[in-house]
Amino acid sequence: MKIAAYLHAFTGVLKREFWRFVQQRSRFLSALVRPLLWLVVFAAGFRAALGVSIMAPYQTYITYETYIAPGLCCMILLFNGMQSSLSMVYDREMGSMKVLLMSPMPRGWLLLSKLLAIALISLLQVYAFLALAWLAGVEAPPLGYLTVIPALLLTALLLGAIGLFLSARIRQLENFAGVMNFVIFPLFFISSALYPLWKMREANEWLYWACQLNPFTHAVELVRFALYQQLNPSALLITLGSTLLFALLAILGFNPERSANARARG
Repeated sequence: MKIAAYLHAFTGVLKREFWRFVQQRSRFLSALVRPLLWLVVFAAGFRAALGVSIMAPYQTYITYETYIAPGLCCMILLFNGMQSSLSMVYDREMGSMKVLLMSPMPRGWLLLSKLLAIALISLLQVYAFLALAWLAGVEAPPLGYLTVIPALLLTALLLGAIGLFLSARIRQLENFAGVMNFVIFPLFFISSALYPLWKMREANEWLYWACQLNPFTHAVELVRFALYQQLNPSALLITLGSTLLFALLAILGFNPERSANARARG
């Protein structure tokens, strides 16, 4: 099959996701309000507890707001990835996903196109947040806004793959909201998004190792280093490996006919 056919399929999926995003203005606003609340309101209390400036992994002192900004970028990617996966469950229930997967294109490519489309749209939301953060006085090096792009895309793919992996195993739409709560909050709070890992270790050794086992932690560190023009090799390898693993599991496990068969047996 020609490369043009693959590109045509990808652009079709991208356009569909983009127009869905444009029509859901509340989704865009909530994606911005949530991290801005953490940045402006909650950061004041954490700053008082941790100090005005903290030691970043790259051996420089930065403000607490500057430290958590990459973690809040990943928060946007996390929520958007899970919400987009929720739409996969809805599409499967309504039958539109089944129609899409009936195309002559390989199922793996169609699902990968979905992940890439989610990642690109998430990137727009992240840069909207970074622009507002810059207006609030939270700035990164100018070149960092470019060097962070690959890290953001890889993180978006990871979180989209995790969401797709979950949606492939959920039969009913109403069950997904509960699963999201058991996935989003542990992934976010048991990570280095809001606190340095060394601070976690001071508080609880078990909590520190739980953060280390969390793939979201390494994605946050990858973004944090990249935003300040640094490379964290271990975070890159773990994030890349986790992305490939969950993407493979999602592609192998996704069956658009599962819910229909389940209803037929019931």
